[in-house]
Amino acid sequence: MPAHVAESDSPPDPTGTTDPLAHERAHLAASRAALRGMREDVQALDIRDVTANWVNAAVLQSQIDDRIKALADLSHTPLFFGRLDYLHAVGGELAEGADGERFYIGRRHVHDAVGDPMVIDWRAPVSQPYYQASRTDPRDVVLRRRFGYTGGELTAYEDEHLTDPAEAEHTSRLLQAEIERPRVGPMRDIVATIQPEQDEIVRSGLGGTVCVQGGPGTGKTAVGLHRVAYLLYAHRERLARTGTLVIGPNRSFLHYIEQVLPALGELEVKQATVDDLVRAGVEVRGEDEAATAVVKGDARMAEVLRRAVRSHVTAPVEPVVVVRGSRRWRVPAHEIQEMVDELLARDMRYGAAHEALPQRIAHAVLVRMEEAGEAPDDRVQNAVARNPAVKAAVKAVWPAVDPAKLVLRLLSDAEFLAAHAEGLLSEEEQERLLWAKPARSVKSAKWSAADAVLIDEATDLITRTHSLGHVVLDEAQDLSPMQYRAVGRRCSTGSATVLGDLAQGTTPWSTESWAEALFHLGKADAVVEELTAGFRVPREVIAYASRLLPAISPGLAPVESVRESPGSLVVREVAGGADGLDAAVVAACEESLRHEGSIGLIAADARIPALGAALAEAGHAYLSPGEETTAESRLTLVPASLAKGLEYDYVVLDEPAAVVDGEPDERTGLRRLYVALTRAVSGLTVLHAAPLPGALA
Repeated sequence: MPAHVAESDSPPDPTGTTDPLAHERAHLAASRAALRGMREDVQALDIRDVTANWVNAAVLQSQIDDRIKALADLSHTPLFFGRLDYLHAVGGELAEGADGERFYIGRRHVHDAVGDPMVIDWRAPVSQPYYQASRTDPRDVVLRRRFGYTGGELTAYEDEHLTDPAEAEHTSRLLQAEIERPRVGPMRDIVATIQPEQDEIVRSGLGGTVCVQGGPGTGKTAVGLHRVAYLLYAHRERLARTGTLVIGPNRSFLHYIEQVLPALGELEVKQATVDDLVRAGVEVRGEDEAATAVVKGDARMAEVLRRAVRSHVTAPVEPVVVVRGSRRWRVPAHEIQEMVDELLARDMRYGAAHEALPQRIAHAVLVRMEEAGEAPDDRVQNAVARNPAVKAAVKAVWPAVDPAKLVLRLLSDAEFLAAHAEGLLSEEEQERLLWAKPARSVKSAKWSAADAVLIDEATDLITRTHSLGHVVLDEAQDLSPMQYRAVGRRCSTGSATVLGDLAQGTTPWSTESWAEALFHLGKADAVVEELTAGFRVPREVIAYASRLLPAISPGLAPVESVRESPGSLVVREVAGGADGLDAAVVAACEESLRHEGSIGLIAADARIPALGAALAEAGHAYLSPGEETTAESRLTLVPASLAKGLEYDYVVLDEPAAVVDGEPDERTGLRRLYVALTRAVSGLTVLHAAPLPGALA
C-alpha cells in the first residue's frame, strides 16, 4: 500500500483535535513559541555582573548577539521537516506496552521552558535514521513522517511505516516536490532532502579529507556546505579556535550560496575565492595568455621558487667578532658555515632560519664566555644576537627576502630564471614566463592572478601560512597545481572537503585526475567518493548533455537522474542569422517567464552585449549572475564563463557553437557547453543558428 499523504487548506487547530494534521500544526506553533522563548531568554541576559572588564564584556556581548541571530525564526523556513517514531526508547528498551520515543527533526534544536526537546537538530545522532533508515535496515524506526509546507505553513504530511511488510516501496511525493520547488532567490539548504549516500559524506569525520566527484545535479555543493554545518555541530569548540572556510570559483557563486549556512544557524563560516586568498598586498591588473598561465600554474614552479629563495644564502667569508666591554669574542667563518649547513639541512622556512641564525651565533659566543669563567644568561644571549656585528653577518649570509620582489626578478631577469629553472623548465617555457617589458617595481608591475599565486608560494617558503581547521573547496577541478598548493597551505594541519566534476573542468590547466589534485593539495590520503544519482537536472536534459562525455572526460560515468520530466528539453534551429536568433532567444525567455521560478539565459561571453540589448529593447529587465532574484525580477543573463555552480528553474541556451568557440581549445569549449547544458531544474531550451557541435549532434 502506498504511504499516506494528507493535505489540508484549513488553519491550524489549537483545540487539541485528534486530526493528525491539526496535531502537527499545533506542535509547530508550540515549537515556534518555544524558539521565541529561547531567544527572549538570551536577549534578557544581564552581563554587567559577570564581566571583569570592557574587553570581556565586548566579547561576551558579541557571542550573545550571534546567539540571538542564530535563534531567529525565519517565517518561510520550516522549523521542522520530519518526524521519527522509534519502537523503543533511545538508549534502552521501554516497559511492555509503552510507546516508543518520538522526535521532530529540524534545522536547529528547540526546547521548551523546562528543557525538554521539541525539535531535534538534524545533525544529532538520534536524527541520522531520518536519512539512513530503510525497510531492510529500519534502525528501530517504526514510522518516518515527512512534512510539506506552503509559504511556511504546514499543509501536508507523508508516512513511511518501515516495519510494515505490507507497505510497498514508493517514491516520496513530498521529497520530489521539495526538489522541484521553484528557485527564486539564492541557493537554499537541502537538509530535508539529503539522501543516504549524501548523508554518509556529510557525517564523515573531521580528521580526514573527503573528495566528492559529482556530476551536475548530484548535490555536491550542498553536501559540502552541510558537511561544514555538521562538523561545526560535532566539533564546535575545536573549529571555533581553528576556523573554517568555504572557497568558491568566483564572487557570483559565493553570493549564490551565502545563505545556506546561516539558514542552518551557522553564521561564522568565512567565504573566499582562491584569488582572495593569495592577493594580499598585490594588485592584480594583468592577464596571462593561456600557455603562460599553464606554466605559471605548474607544480614545477614551486621548486623554481624554492631554489630562488635559497639562492640568497651565501657562504660566510669572515669571522664574527663581538665586542662586549673590554672583551672580544670571535666566531670563525667555518663555524658559522656549519650553522648555515645545519639550518639548510633542517629545511626550515627561510624566514624562521633567518631569525634562528643570530641566536645560533650568540649561543656560540655564550659558550666561549662560559669557558672563560663568565656566567651569562638568556638576556646576554639576546643582547649578543642584536649586536651590530652579528646582525651584519646575518644580513650578508642569510639576508631577508621579499617574496614579491623575488617573483618580479624571476619574471624579469632571464639569467636569474634560467639559473633556478635549469632541469625543470624548457627554454620555451622560460621564454613564456619572462615579461616582454619588465616592470620597474613591485607596485608598477601588472601582476596576473597566476603571479599572485607564485608570490603566495614564495611567501610560504619564507613564513608559514596560517592553517585553518577545515576548508571546503568547490569547483576544484578548475584549479592549477599551484592553486591547489595555495589552498593546501590553508589546511595543512586541518582537513578539507574537495568538491568537483572532472567533466566540468574549463581551464587550460584543469585537473585530469583527483589523485593528482589531492597530491598537490597535500592530502594524498583523502577518500574519494562519487555521487552519480542526479536530483536537479531532468533525465532528458542530462542524457542530452552526456553525449559530450566521451569527448570531454572519457570513462567518467554519466549521471543517472531520478527525475523524469517529458518535454523538459527543446532543441530548435533558428533561421535568419544573428537577428533571427536574438528574436528567438527573447521569445524563448518570454515563454519561460510564463512558468513559476527563475530563468537563466546562458550565452557565450561575446554574445552577452547583443542579447542584453535585445532584452532591453523588448522591455525585459534582467539580473547579473549572483544578484538575488525576486518574484518580480526572475530573468538572469549569464555569461557561460560564470554559469558553473548556478542553477535555474528554466534555462535558455543561446548558440552552443559560440560557447565552444569562445574557449582556447575544443575540449575546454565542449566542457563549458556541458556546464551550460546542465543548469536547468525544470526545462532547457537550446536555440542555434549555426550547426550544433559534432559531439552534441
